[in-house]
Amino acid sequence: MQQLDWYFDFISPFSCLQAERLHTLSTDADIRFKPILFAGLLNHWGNIGPAEIPVKRTWTFEHCAWLAHQHGIPMKPPAHHPFNPLPLLRLCLALGATQDVVLRLFRYVWRDGHLPTDAEPWHALLQELHATPEMLESPNVKQQLRANGEQAIAANVFGVPTAVVGGRTFWGLDATDMLQAWLRNDPFFQSDLFKQAQQLPQGLQRERK
Repeated sequence: MQQLDWYFDFISPFSCLQAERLHTLSTDADIRFKPILFAGLLNHWGNIGPAEIPVKRTWTFEHCAWLAHQHGIPMKPPAHHPFNPLPLLRLCLALGATQDVVLRLFRYVWRDGHLPTDAEPWHALLQELHATPEMLESPNVKQQLRANGEQAIAANVFGVPTAVVGGRTFWGLDATDMLQAWLRNDPFFQSDLFKQAQQLPQGLQRERK
């Protein structure tokens, strides 16, 4: 059984789409669900999110809509984006970060179109999951979220969703098939082409302003 750590944030539609596809992975993978704050990764690596670039933002949501259609995944975006995902991340951890919890919370946002600031739907969700607002303020929950972020950075995670298995990271929904191949010990990962990709020297660097 291979241990797989799956890092994600409920703010990410790509994370939602990959969550709906994790069942296609090898049954030899034992998945540990690791909610993290995407903004923390952006701050650490000096990056910005796709929704922070206006033209990329439009393309991102168009692309996600297409991917949801292509894979037969129901999708209804929330009223606005970005939003504060902390209540969702903490609720996930408070409830044990199981696959069922993870999927329910993703669907709350990206299938039902709700946010934690939507008072009535949020209250109904907490009731459904037998959770209380106090659970989200637990010091242990907050510490676990910070620890997950630190573990992600230590594992060279720079975006969400990212799967980490055997010390190797697989970033993004587009890497799902590549991840599956790795879990099946595909010989491609021993090929000269893959080794060359790992060792490609860096050339010119763009001047940062």
